[in-house]
Amino acid sequence: MPLYLLIQLIPAWLRSSEISLVDIGLFSLVGLPYAWKFVWAPFLDRWALPLGLRRGWMLLTQVLLIACIGALGYIDPRHDMAWVVALAGAIALFSATQDIAIDAYRRELLPDSELGLGNSVHVQAYRIAGLVPGSLSLILADQMSWVSVFWITAGFMTIGIALTLSISEPQRAPPRQLGFKATITEPFQEYIARRGGGRDLGLILLFMVVYKLGDNMATALAMPFYLDLGFSMTEIGWVAKHAALWPSIFGGLLGGLWMIKLGINRSLWIFGAIQMISIPGFAILAMAGPQLWLLATVIAFEYLGVGLGTAALTAFIARESSKTFAATQFALFTALTALPRSLANASTGWMVEALGWVLFFMLCATLALPGLIMLRWIAPWHQVSTVGAEHD
Repeated sequence: MPLYLLIQLIPAWLRSSEISLVDIGLFSLVGLPYAWKFVWAPFLDRWALPLGLRRGWMLLTQVLLIACIGALGYIDPRHDMAWVVALAGAIALFSATQDIAIDAYRRELLPDSELGLGNSVHVQAYRIAGLVPGSLSLILADQMSWVSVFWITAGFMTIGIALTLSISEPQRAPPRQLGFKATITEPFQEYIARRGGGRDLGLILLFMVVYKLGDNMATALAMPFYLDLGFSMTEIGWVAKHAALWPSIFGGLLGGLWMIKLGINRSLWIFGAIQMISIPGFAILAMAGPQLWLLATVIAFEYLGVGLGTAALTAFIARESSKTFAATQFALFTALTALPRSLANASTGWMVEALGWVLFFMLCATLALPGLIMLRWIAPWHQVSTVGAEHD
């Protein structure tokens, strides 16, 4: 939920406060902790808090997130943008740390034969959480103050706290007692040794960055785009968000089931192609104007592709991660996939100002091609792939 608050609710709040598109685009940089979370992830593989190695970190970050989200409502973006950035940066930091713990918990819990479907279920649950800041909170924003909206939004984090307190730690060997330097370096050394280093390693890491580049950029300014077309926040909350959510959930779960039959490699090809051809629908919407039926249709197709592509990429990342260093390696790989959202998306405001919405979305579709081309080397179509290989 905190991620969707950063990329959906806060941009809508800023736009309704008459903050410029350029500034909103630059605001994407507060998401950099998602791209750098592998830096502190090794410590989550080693140091357990009182509730446990995974649950302890989950609980700490959830409590901190409630406080930071609730505090946002007391700020006026027009006069205190620095405070908005500071609190949003803290939310990104705590949210990224929570993701490290949850991803590691899931990698330790699931046998490799369940990675494809299990990660699909996780991704879709992640998206269901987007209903709170991306739908409910937007609707409430038309009826009450932003102070109330942010505290109500923060209150949903208590669901996470209840679950953290109710689950048990997965079975694992005790954390290895490494020195400070080894704690940081060994997870990376293990992956380099397993992958052999060199050109293949570089291609895999680059692929994780570019596979969803066009898709991420196309949705980076979705809220300002809908508002600029003339849709109200209530229309966005009821139509746009539900048209996005349910197709992405259906696509993700369907993708997880298909991956059992297709394997991860072929799924990356097929789902990536669907993801790419759905992006130009936004350009059609920009030319047609504020028509609710077209908004729902375009968004439904786009997020069907989002759900499929994310399911395949997340399963690929899980397959690449070692259980011994689950927090660090999973954090590294998911951080790489977050780079386009944090860096490339920061320039989207300038791109829209220079190109207009139609050409911008066509550019996004073009930027989806490199990831598909790289599949020839990363995940060959005819290479049989299981849903994972036990690394430990």
